[in-house]
Amino acid sequence: MSISKLTSDKVKERADIVEVVGDYLPLKKKGQNMWACCPFHGEKSPSFSVSPNKQIYKCFGCGKAGDPIQFVMDIEGVGFQEAIRHLAGKYGIEVEEDEARTPEQNIEQNERESLFIALNFAKDFFVKNLQTDEGRSIGLSYFKERGFNPQIIEKFDLGYALDGWDYFLKAAKTAGFEEEILLKAGLILQKEGDPSRLYDRFRGRVTFAIHNISGKAIGFGARILTKDKNQPKYINSPETPIYHKSDVLYGMFQAKKTIRDLDNCFLVEGYTDVISMHLSGIENVVSSSGTSLTDGQIKLIKRFTNQVTVLYDGDAAGIKASIRGIDLLLEGGLNVKAVVFPDGDDPDSYSRKVGSQAFQDYLKENSRDFIGFKIGLYQEEFAKDPIRKAEVIREIVQSIGKIPDPIIRSVYAKEASGLLQIEEEIIHAELNKSLIKSQKDHFQKVKEEAEAEEKLEELIPTQTQISVEDTLRIQEKETIRLLLNYGWQKIDDEELHLCQYLMTETADIEFQTPIYQKLLDLYRNKLAQGEIPKTDFFVSSSDAEVRQEVIDLISPRHEISVHWHERHQIFITTESDDLAGTAFKSILRLKRRLVHKMMDEAKQKIKSAEMEHLDADKVFELQQVYFELKKVQLQIDKELGIVIG
Repeated sequence: MSISKLTSDKVKERADIVEVVGDYLPLKKKGQNMWACCPFHGEKSPSFSVSPNKQIYKCFGCGKAGDPIQFVMDIEGVGFQEAIRHLAGKYGIEVEEDEARTPEQNIEQNERESLFIALNFAKDFFVKNLQTDEGRSIGLSYFKERGFNPQIIEKFDLGYALDGWDYFLKAAKTAGFEEEILLKAGLILQKEGDPSRLYDRFRGRVTFAIHNISGKAIGFGARILTKDKNQPKYINSPETPIYHKSDVLYGMFQAKKTIRDLDNCFLVEGYTDVISMHLSGIENVVSSSGTSLTDGQIKLIKRFTNQVTVLYDGDAAGIKASIRGIDLLLEGGLNVKAVVFPDGDDPDSYSRKVGSQAFQDYLKENSRDFIGFKIGLYQEEFAKDPIRKAEVIREIVQSIGKIPDPIIRSVYAKEASGLLQIEEEIIHAELNKSLIKSQKDHFQKVKEEAEAEEKLEELIPTQTQISVEDTLRIQEKETIRLLLNYGWQKIDDEELHLCQYLMTETADIEFQTPIYQKLLDLYRNKLAQGEIPKTDFFVSSSDAEVRQEVIDLISPRHEISVHWHERHQIFITTESDDLAGTAFKSILRLKRRLVHKMMDEAKQKIKSAEMEHLDADKVFELQQVYFELKKVQLQIDKELGIVIG
């Protein structure tokens, strides 16, 4: 079943773009809009704009744009129906189902939804298993030993996979799940050499449900409780269409609100570390689940905060092996601190050993920025070896060089100078060398990419001048832009709306660019119904091409501060200050481009007629058409103030 139009309409009415985007990104007001770093591509300065007035978002870096529904589709990687369900849940809107989908729609959307449903079934199945005799004696016993209470077990959907070949498979098939979906979800496996033999992936293990940022189960980690050396301690769900390990952090669903509220994210290694910290009253914590940090995971943290505190087990060798993660975090624009636990302890064991309050106190008292942390890590080594000290200085300088913000780089350079007892000038000199090398490497990469593009372009015919068709397309676009942004505004004392003027002037014009003709027709049809359409009519269109084009046309790229005007006493006339003049000139330019196109076509006909040796009268007739068009062009040029046409 699909969601009814009534439900979709209610969601569109209630969903606020700032609230929806604000669930994922820290937004800062600048001018009339809100800004953030784009969650869809790596960037160091904000180019992601959210317009409260127009209820749209637009990234001027990667081009992503849309309304609140499209944002959920982009950020969660879900279809329209799933996005509507998500927002309906957020705003407490009851979801009404409509008639059955078409076969084509089922093919497009059902697989992802089926995977979510199958994984949710698996989550519930594993949770219920804790109430079986086997689950209580093994799974629940393990959780209780670690101090996990019923509330925390429920909060994280902890469970147990029964120790048998196909307990889950049988239950899922009885519930109506197809084997194909269970395989794609990574819940069952095919026996090697005999694909017809299927069995459970997770058997005889406690399970940790992995949630996406919306709280849906997308995979599992499972820990064995026996000392079988032939089995790995943990096994995890494989990559699936809805689970990409490099973009997921365990515990982010449970932590995201607290991370934003406290403006800090604790980063730990394992599932139990996250859960133990929640038991200690610390909820702003996530785990990379034992894998090396990825760009996707760093971007996920950055959606909610710029501050991250990495918690390291008390194992010096292990810390040094994983310290590269700090440089990745710095490079991602995050401010990094670190805490090291006593030798032999991790967040899980230490919190259970000392209790909640002492654990929280330890984190506060032992949190150091990455400079102090790195120096402390190698203190004993370079105290005995001056050469090692020089190497450590270079390592620290390289880490500082990863920081995008030059002011923060300078602050850390000063701190490093004091802690290492070395002149600040030397630190800056080394830092400059490191930065210059990084820039050279970057420019070399850009150069190689440019050279590769040039070689490719040599194989493709190019035009040195913009074509007549392209100039016409640009002017058609400008006309539609004015229509969308100012159509309802009045442009004279006789109560004439701008849209009425533009519609009259374009009545006999057929736009050459299909999307602009489509928008013009939609506008005309709405006017014919007695209503001047606003931008939300187009932004909420079911036509993706219409939505994307309209958002591009109504998204302002730059805003000039009113205070800047006042401070410098510089006043700039904008197009909205003289809409009548702006619209008049736009129509003249459109007609000029159309005349140019007609002149170009006339020249081609004259050339063809001469080559085909048609009679002189025919050629003369074509020439007369050309010269008449030239007169029209000169008249338009005069009105536009163009001296050379």
